[in-house]
Amino acid sequence: MHGVTYRGAAVAENSTHGIRADGPAEIGRRVLRLRTAKGLTQRQLAEPAYTAAYISTLEAGRVRPSETALRHLADRLGTTVDELATGRPAHLATRLRMRLTDARRTLATGAAEDAAVRYAALRDEAAGAELTAEQAAAHLGLGDCALETGELTEARDHYAAAEALLAGEPLPRRVPALRGRATAHLLAGELRYACYLLETALDELNASGLHDPDALLLLYTASIAPYMDMGAHARAAHAAELALALAPQVDDPALVAGMHRGVARTLIAEGRIKEADASLAKAQELYQQLHIRTELAHCHWMRGYVRAQNGDLEGAESELRTARDMLASKRAPLFTVQVEVELADVLRRRGKTAEAEGLLSPLLAPTAAESALGAERGAVHAGGAHRLLGLIAEERGLTETAEEHYCAALSLLERTGAAGDLADLCRLLGDLLRRTGRVEAALDAYRTGLGHRAAPGTTTLGPAPAAPPL
Repeated sequence: MHGVTYRGAAVAENSTHGIRADGPAEIGRRVLRLRTAKGLTQRQLAEPAYTAAYISTLEAGRVRPSETALRHLADRLGTTVDELATGRPAHLATRLRMRLTDARRTLATGAAEDAAVRYAALRDEAAGAELTAEQAAAHLGLGDCALETGELTEARDHYAAAEALLAGEPLPRRVPALRGRATAHLLAGELRYACYLLETALDELNASGLHDPDALLLLYTASIAPYMDMGAHARAAHAAELALALAPQVDDPALVAGMHRGVARTLIAEGRIKEADASLAKAQELYQQLHIRTELAHCHWMRGYVRAQNGDLEGAESELRTARDMLASKRAPLFTVQVEVELADVLRRRGKTAEAEGLLSPLLAPTAAESALGAERGAVHAGGAHRLLGLIAEERGLTETAEEHYCAALSLLERTGAAGDLADLCRLLGDLLRRTGRVEAALDAYRTGLGHRAAPGTTTLGPAPAAPPL
């Protein structure tokens, strides 16, 4: 039982008390131990409501105490009904929740590996005590830790375990785990499946009338990133509008900060750079107050992207270096290398080609460390890295090398469905093929790019999810 010794093996449902009580033998032994420790006789424990003979029979494990008897015995023995019936120490759930908060703080301010050790111990202790909600919260924390360390399969497993533990709960209780699972699929490059998970949950929430503002805000915010990567800008903008409308009903500052960060991405796509920067500033201020370093690093990351889009390459480089250093100090390898790809783009545009290549090449090497990018780990950024290396090769006149990188990027991005990136890449490949005299191959590349841009915004689901009443 994971090292937990205060539960017996036999467990039965006590329907009158609504708890999962141990069998009569375990309860009897517990009563005997507590009575002896307090120096009470069986008669003193029994009176005035029961007889010494009843206590003797109970301690021998030949009778299961009723709810009324449990209350009487717990009161006389100075314990709680729950502890007497299950062996679970009084206030254990409260203590576990406090320790879960400490683990969350460790994840926010320190290394994910350190937080994972705490969450694993809490998971095992909660499982031994059959505290389902606390066990699910520990799995959720372990999933968040695995996301930071880039262990995407492990993250999905933990989120799925949390969902399974909460299967009997209303959907809003399961939304954080579901959102985590969708994020893991997104980071793996499975954009359409991430959208499927989020849109299905939104439809279910809105169809069932479970208009929980926190759950809805979490889902709409999470859907912005896969929509944008797929070129579904209209859906992303609509999700951002709904998130903004829901925000006044939400008290959790971390959820509101995440909303501002997500909305900024749609504003960037619409060319509303000043508004995007203001939205990121709001998110950054909230994350600083909450001491959530990973999300704060993401704000610097996105502000670097904003500055790059606005032509401020020096400012972009500064923000991206800050984000990279923060994520590296947090030991978040997948996010760190994703930032390095975007930093390399800025460096190349600033004429620092050698430094850019030095950042990119190790990320794609077959023998690279666990922080490397690949088809099932940061696929969109892996495609971006190959695209940049192709541009660098072209600038050096290395046509064959450039073509190899463009084709590698095309293979990665076609699996993700990142429409905008695919169209841009097909243009680059088509131009290269045309310059080398392969006109038919160039036309095929252009047609492929046009095909990806022909119906932007589509997902596997067809119509967008219904909007909640606001």
